[in-house]
This record gives sequence, C-alpha cells and structure tokens, in this order.
Amino acid sequence: MEYTRLGRTGLSVSRICLGCMTYGDPARGNHAWTLDEQASRPLIRQALDLGINFFDTANAYSDGTSEEIVGRALREYARRDEIVVATKVYFASRRAPNIGGLSRKSILAEIDASLSRLGMDYVDLYQIHRWDPHTPIEETMEALHDVVKSGKARYIGASSMYAWQFAKAQEVARANGWTPFVSMQPELSLLYREEEREMLPLCRDQGVGVIPWSPLARGRLARPWGQSTPRMDSDDYGASLFRHTEQADARVAAALDALASRRGLPHAQLALAWVLQSPGVSAPIIGASRPQHLQDAVAALQLRLSPEEVAELQAPYVPHAIVGYE
Repeated sequence: MEYTRLGRTGLSVSRICLGCMTYGDPARGNHAWTLDEQASRPLIRQALDLGINFFDTANAYSDGTSEEIVGRALREYARRDEIVVATKVYFASRRAPNIGGLSRKSILAEIDASLSRLGMDYVDLYQIHRWDPHTPIEETMEALHDVVKSGKARYIGASSMYAWQFAKAQEVARANGWTPFVSMQPELSLLYREEEREMLPLCRDQGVGVIPWSPLARGRLARPWGQSTPRMDSDDYGASLFRHTEQADARVAAALDALASRRGLPHAQLALAWVLQSPGVSAPIIGASRPQHLQDAVAALQLRLSPEEVAELQAPYVPHAIVGYE
C-alpha cells in the first residue's frame, strides 16, 4: 500500500479509499444492491489487511445503516488512531422541516447522529455532500468550524460543486478565521473529466486533497463495454449520470478495451491507474462488493501508464454536460 498526506494536512491516508455506500441494509434507503452486514464485514476486513486505512461513508447511505455497519466492523478490526474515517452531511433522511441541508441546526444534529451510528467520538473528515443553495455559506462554515472545535471532527471537506462555490466557501472561512476545507470529493473518471477544467487546478493551487468518487464510472469501466451487473441494472442514479453520453463514452471504453487487451490487464486496474496518475489526486474512492475489486484496486497502484497510453485513453473524450452537483 502507498500512503500520502491529505492535501497540506499532516493526515496520512492510503492512496485507495474504500467507499462504503456498498455496505448497508438493502431494505433501507435507495439502493437495493447494497450488502448486508454479514456480507460487508469480510470486505472491510480485507481492505484493512491490504493496508487501506481510509474509509468514506455518509449519513444518507442506506438510511444510516452504512455508518452502523462500518462503525461496528472498524471498532472490532482496527485501531482507531491508525484509521481515517470520513462521513458526509446534506441529503435528507426524510421529508420534514429542518431535515437535510447545511443549516447550523442540521449540521449540529447530524454530526451527533453520525457519531452515534458509527459508535465513535469523532470522525477524521466531515464533508458536505453537496452545496446548499438555501443556507448562507457563512452559516454553514461557522457551524462546521464549531464541529471541529468541539472535537467531533478533525478536518472538514466538500464534495461536488462549482469551483466558484468552493472558492467562496474557502474565502469565507479564511476571512472569519474559521476552519477551511482540506479536501474535495469530485466525480472523476475516464468517462467524466469536466472537473479538470477548474476544480482540479484550483485544488492543486490551494493544496487541497482530491478524493474522486466513481473513478470506474459506477462500474462501467470495470469490464468490457456493454456488460452489466445486477447493481448497474438497478442503479438509477448511476444511469442518470451517463444516459446522455453513451455514444461518446463507448469510444473511450473502446480505447480502454484495446489497451487492456494489449497489456493483458483488467479494465478496472487500467482505468483506476489513470485516475491515480491524474495530477493532484490523493486517493480515489472505490466501491468493493467482491474480493477481486479490492485486489484490482491495490494492483492499480503498481501500474504506470506511459504518456502515449494516457493520450490514447484520453483522445476519444468529448465535453460533457455538468452532472452530479445536486
């Protein structure tokens, strides 16, 4: 395993982050394809055995049961001071006033709820899952600062939003002496590279760690184009991200398929190696529902794509509409 500092912090994270949306009660939340606790625990243990110390979940995953499952497994299998636990806040668990969003009331209630489900005194990285257009960013940043100062989170981070929004949040924090974001979690893969235009250069310039979600495009880059899985067939949100770009994406997938055939390597390893080599990327967030998924992710750390291979994979890409910010 390789480790790196998250942005300009002293926090040491594995260069593979295990995304824990896969683990949760399939009868709760929006994802019927999640793995229950019995099926999840061996994969979390395998990740630890492979040297992964970075785990990302969210209060909204499987109605909070992801946090419960991950928390119980990590408390049993790992030393708390050696691992990095990240969770997120924004999406509402139910339709009701003051549920969801990034108001002070919501943030202070949700951090306590997440810590209770995780069975932990603090999280290492507390992230806003999306931008809240209904709450002044000053209110959000002050509330997050108070979460850090209370000892309930060590650092704060953000996820998909426009670069101007992220820059505004950072300036609000700086101007008021509040805690700034140390990380950004954008979507990034061979099939979606729009963050290369503004967000990734901004993060590199400001020393912000980048932990991309969906580096394998919700599984589309993990296997030959056109092959599906039960998860892909039932993943309505994933379908919404890619349904308008299938023809363009197929050309990128064909380039990946050609390289995989030539090098005799799995598609997933090559696609993840491209993300790992992207400038400024700290640790891609990978999902794993089978042991091979973790093995491929760790193997990707040892792959080095030549400049010619990178150019070959990138050449078919065409601009995409912005998705995933809501």
